[in-house]
This record gives sequence, C-alpha cells and structure tokens, in this order.
Amino acid sequence: MASIDGEGIAREGIDLNSDVGESFSNWTFGDDAAIFKSVSSANVACGFHAGDPHHIRKTCDAAAAAGIAVGAHPGYRDLAGFGRRFIDMDPRELTDEVVYQISALQGLARAAGTEVRYVKPHGALYNTIVHHAAQAEAVARAVHAVDPNLPILVLPGSEIQRVAEGIGLRPVIEAFADRAYNPDGTLVSRREPGSVLHDLDAIVEHVLRILDGKVRAIDGTIVPIRAESICVHGDTPGAVAMAARIREAITEAGVEIRSFA
Repeated sequence: MASIDGEGIAREGIDLNSDVGESFSNWTFGDDAAIFKSVSSANVACGFHAGDPHHIRKTCDAAAAAGIAVGAHPGYRDLAGFGRRFIDMDPRELTDEVVYQISALQGLARAAGTEVRYVKPHGALYNTIVHHAAQAEAVARAVHAVDPNLPILVLPGSEIQRVAEGIGLRPVIEAFADRAYNPDGTLVSRREPGSVLHDLDAIVEHVLRILDGKVRAIDGTIVPIRAESICVHGDTPGAVAMAARIREAITEAGVEIRSFA
C-alpha cells in the first residue's frame, strides 16, 4: 500500500540500484548475485573503470535471471584508479568513449537475454558532470546518440540534469544510501573523513529520511531531495547485509521497491 509523507511526497515506489559487474580478471569485487536479492536495478560496469567482458556477461546473466533492470555504468578510462580520478579530456572524445561503453554493454546484455534500460555515469565522471558543463553535455550527447529513450541517473540541480532535460532525455533523481552529503546537496568527497556511511542503523535512518524527501548534510542541515532511486554501493564492505537491511526497512515503511526503467 502506498504511503504519503507530511509534505505530500508520494511514496508509491522507489528504485534501489547498485554498482555491479566490477570484477576484473582474477580480482573479484562484490557479490552481484547476492545483491540482486535486494535491489531492483543494476549499474553494470562497462570495462573502462572496472569489469571485463566475461565478468560483465556473468553479471548480465545473473541480472536477467533475477529480473533486475540492467543499466550502463560508463566512466573514465581509468582501471588503475577505479574511475575515481578526474580526467580533463576533449568533450568529443568523451562522447565517443561513453557511446562505446554503452554499446558494448548493450551487446553483452542482449547475449544474456536482457537489455540496457538506463545509464548511470560512474565515479569521478558522475561527480564531474554535476558542475562541469562541457563534460555534462558530452555525456548527454552520448546517451542521446545511442538511444534518446534511455533515462540517466543524476544528482538534483546538476549540470547533467539541466542538459539532459534540454535535449529531451529523462533525468532520474538519485540519492545515496551509504554516502554523506554536503549542504549544497552534493556528495562529500571520498577523500574526506565520514564520506562513506558504515553504521547500519544510521544508514537505515538516512534512507527513511530520503523517502520523506530530505537528507541530513554533514553539518546537520536538512537538504530537500525528491529521489526516484537510491544507490547502495556493491563494493562497500558488508554491502549485501546493508542492501538486505535497507530493503527490509523500505518495505516495512509501506513503500514498494521497483525499477524506474
């Protein structure tokens, strides 16, 4: 049964997404199949920041079997830095690299009997296009070139949201279950202490607050947010238990977990 909070924000459903498909060669990151028991959407690495064709295909197979929506998770070409370092690159080159990544995942997803249903930029690229107009335009052009019907996950009030709306893409507002926020609604840098949340009770409280249309920033101020999707990072220690706990809390709050795509 749907519920409505005091400010009138509909809570008929919320998407839970997770970053997956990040295992590479002999290195294993996260437990994708276990995460899929809790989430409704899978942000699958496309090989530039993490993942390789074999592991990406396995993740797509598991997502298809679990009925999970598959999304492309393109990033900077930065395996050594896990895509968490800014790269100052020609916007045209960035457009082509994002097109390449989405298209590669499309092929592997289709081979697994599913398809790419949305896009979520990864790591430093995601944070850069919050404020970097040229790179935001480059990413939006890439998504539009591949398929203008693909939604894109964004932070509210970001450059990428503005550009996506301007060219006819559907921006989907995202919040983060395990990340701390700045007072301006951006994420606290991973280089700063307290940027990643680990206490399960605090995370659940944070998620329930998101359902009510707000987050508490690192300085204690309340920031409004109207999220359609909540991210649970699959590479965070204890991610499987955290995702299960979040799913349980959301369900107990009377909110359905379902993909937006």
